[in-house]
This record gives sequence, structure tokens and C-alpha cells, in this order.
Amino acid sequence: MTSTVPALGTRTAEGSALQAVLLDMDGTLVDTEGFWWDVEVEVFARLGHTLDDSWRHVVVGGPMTRSAGFLIEATGAAITLPELTLLLNEGFEQRIERALPLMPGAARLLAELSEYEVPTALVSASHRRIIDRVLTSLGRRHFALSVAGDEVPHTKPHPDPYLTAAAGLGVDPARCAVVEDTATGVAAAEAAGCHVVVVPSVAPIAPAVRRTVVTSLEEVDLAFLRGLITD
Repeated sequence: MTSTVPALGTRTAEGSALQAVLLDMDGTLVDTEGFWWDVEVEVFARLGHTLDDSWRHVVVGGPMTRSAGFLIEATGAAITLPELTLLLNEGFEQRIERALPLMPGAARLLAELSEYEVPTALVSASHRRIIDRVLTSLGRRHFALSVAGDEVPHTKPHPDPYLTAAAGLGVDPARCAVVEDTATGVAAAEAAGCHVVVVPSVAPIAPAVRRTVVTSLEEVDLAFLRGLITD
């Protein structure tokens, strides 16, 4: 989506200007939701278990503790949560070292937000070790800060990650636009009071009040995001 975007205007929190953009990572900026599932399948196969494909919708977008804990309980695998977390993170890192495909429109959106100096944060349920590797490919210069799932008391679907990001940027969550791809992330952003743009990656998500659904990041630019924050 190409458009001419005016420089950020004079409206402030007292008006209706967009103050910041908060971006999810997996499945939103980078095409990696499938990577996590593939790694989970491989790890449990080595443990002698086959994952039911229907479980993918249960674990997608969630924190590692919830996803890994669910899979241990569902399979009865003889492995502890810390042991499984380590194996999943290692497997994922190996995959993104080979390739880290961006979602369509991601590079263009990040470049535009940087060009117009819009405060932008990366907010993910992934652990810091994973986020730091991905940031190297995405470009750290595009983000004023990042929030990892293992750095907050409660990660998505709790609002803590988005509230932490807004506080770190010094902005009002209600003046933030969040871009997410899963129901778990949407729940976190909405609980924080943000307006959410959803680009569903695995399961459909319906529009709602303060929730706009698009089919691709190629439909999203700064003008689009600014238009979401109304008086």
C-alpha cells in the first residue's frame, strides 16, 4: 500500500494524534509462527510423541510457559518445563539462523515509521534471547524499545507487555495502535486499552470496537494507523 503521509501534526494527547505504534513479532512482522509449531513437532517426535495438528490453535501466540506446559500435559511427555523451553528456544534459533522471512509489507511499514519518527516498540511473548536475534535482522534502529515475554510479570494475554511498552515510551496506551496476529495478542492489547489492527496468521479473528482486521500489512501505513485514533 503506497500513500503520501504528511508529517506528524500538532495534535497531542489532548487531541487525537497517534502517539506510538506497538508491534508484535512472530506472525506479524516475521513469518515465524509456523517455525514454532515445526520445532514443537520435531522436539516431541524425538520424545516419542506425535502432536495433534488441532493443538496448533491452542499454542499459537501464547507465552512459552503456557504453550510448552499445555503440550507436556497433552502428551504426557517425560520432560520438565525448563528442559522443554530450552529445547524449543534452541530449535527456533537454529531455524531463524537459516532464514527469517518477513511478512509482506513489514519492511516498508518499519521504514515509514522510522522516516516519520513515530515512537515504535516491539512487543513479543518470545524470550529476550529470541527477540535480540530477530532485532538484528529487522533493524534495531526501527525500535525505541522492545519488551520480551520473560521480562514482564505476566505476558500475553495479560496487558502487562503493552502497558510496559507504553510506559517506556511515555505515551498513553489509548493513543497507541497495536498490530497483532493472534487472539492472545489481541486480548493483551485490548486489555491495555490500545486500538488493535489484526492481521490474522493462523485462526480467523473478527472485527470489534477498537479492533480493525486486515488481510495483510500491505494494507497498513502511517496514514491508516493515524486514522484509527479518533476524538
